[in-house]
Amino acid sequence: MIPDHHGTGLGGGVAVPWQSPPELWEKLKPLARQMRTESTLAEKLLWQRLKNKQLLGFKFRRQQVIDRFIVDFYCHEIKLIIEVDGEIHNYTKVEDAIRQEFLKSLGLRVLRFKNEDVLFRIEGVLEEIVRWLQ
Repeated sequence: MIPDHHGTGLGGGVAVPWQSPPELWEKLKPLARQMRTESTLAEKLLWQRLKNKQLLGFKFRRQQVIDRFIVDFYCHEIKLIIEVDGEIHNYTKVEDAIRQEFLKSLGLRVLRFKNEDVLFRIEGVLEEIVRWLQ
């Protein structure tokens, strides 16, 4: 069973199983904020299409803390994580797989795209996201 941590700042104070313990949240929160200001071009491009409920009315958050991880985009309503993988992910496949299995164990769904797909095939990426939203 996953412990029910009560942290601050996530979900309007609603406790959820994957919420970070307060001491970890205090460390990850500034890092997530920094990552939002230093987004990759692909993340910025995708965020322009996800923000303000533009995709079928679903609300996405970017650089969302989930337990001990920071995910690129998260839709709480349907528990969907979207990750945009840059070149570094070519060297972190094992770590990414472990992370993805952990997130799945929390009941979250993970959808991954390569930077190139977002940059050069954004419409196809959005179509795939819509399929997961329906």
